Amino acid sequence: MKITDIEIKQYAMPLDPPFQAAWDPAPRTKFATTLVYVHTDEGITGVGSGDLMFGFRGHEHLFIGKSPFQIEELSQILDNIDFHYGRCWPLDIALWDLMGKAAGRPVAELLGGKRSKILAYASNGEIVTPEERANRAQAFVEEGFKAMKVRFHHEDVRDDLKVVEAVRKQVGDKLDIMVDANQGWKMPWDTAETWDVKMAYQVAKELEQLNVFWLEEPLPAHDFRGMASLREMAPIRIAGGEMNRRWHDFREMNRQRSLDVYQPDVALTGGITKVKKIAEQVQEDGAWFSPHTWSNGIGVLANLHVAAAISNCPYLELPYDPPIWTEARRDFVQQNPLKADSEGYLHVPDKPGLGIELDEEALTRYEIASAYVGG
Repeated sequence: MKITDIEIKQYAMPLDPPFQAAWDPAPRTKFATTLVYVHTDEGITGVGSGDLMFGFRGHEHLFIGKSPFQIEELSQILDNIDFHYGRCWPLDIALWDLMGKAAGRPVAELLGGKRSKILAYASNGEIVTPEERANRAQAFVEEGFKAMKVRFHHEDVRDDLKVVEAVRKQVGDKLDIMVDANQGWKMPWDTAETWDVKMAYQVAKELEQLNVFWLEEPLPAHDFRGMASLREMAPIRIAGGEMNRRWHDFREMNRQRSLDVYQPDVALTGGITKVKKIAEQVQEDGAWFSPHTWSNGIGVLANLHVAAAISNCPYLELPYDPPIWTEARRDFVQQNPLKADSEGYLHVPDKPGLGIELDEEALTRYEIASAYVGG
């Protein structure tokens, strides 16, 4: 089997009403998705998604004529492209989808096949009032979820803490609660100060009183030493790493014991090939691996296959914050949006590859002009 062509297409679904992401002051009026198609001489096509593939144009020839099963070599090429130009890891996802289809096995089986399902935590994206967040938390309980994540981003952290207090009062011990401090990285225009170690420690102490499961991204993503110090002091688990681009970051974080929970996303950092190695390394040293998944449904699926195959963490992130962020919006290019079952589990598709079923009607309706074909 040889790769004959790499096709990249982009799609955008209008959002009405807009999505007001906690990390972005500008309301999101559309949701963009990039799909990578890897075609072969045997008529099998792999599909990947999760990032924009900026920087890939002109590098298609490095993959044409290669077998998708040369995954280590192809991963090294993508790592080189990442260093020079940008994140193109959805191509790695497409290669694994292709290998799974060629082998007639789900990707999770190729990776180790540890389990067929994993508990999801409902990961929120909006800043809403304490009362509204508590009501949404109660709805998660009724849907069967066992955990949720509350996102901080008020100007005064005391207002964020009030949201967690309201949720805990509403649901009692029916949900594990994660908190995302959103201090790890910034949007391009954001010049506000981030927390220091002492601020993060004070927040962690407050969250301990509310029995919070972990505190995520409490310090800048590059502050490996600070995170290690915080982890030693903090009474709750410290999570992070969702936007650290290079696998070397995770090697250094693990060396310094910076985190209790490592969150590399296969769509953003290293693809399935390198994230599997990161997960194995940090878990060997006693930490958890629970990937970030905030891209789209295909990105969630790719991370689900990896987590179900090798993760020791009890939970996987599911971007879900109805009524504004729903499966229909997140997974608009797919026929069957990914949903947790009535007990809160995400199930690994049993179809070959990632188990993606694209919605051809949606692809036709939402394709935008910036698409290009390589080869």
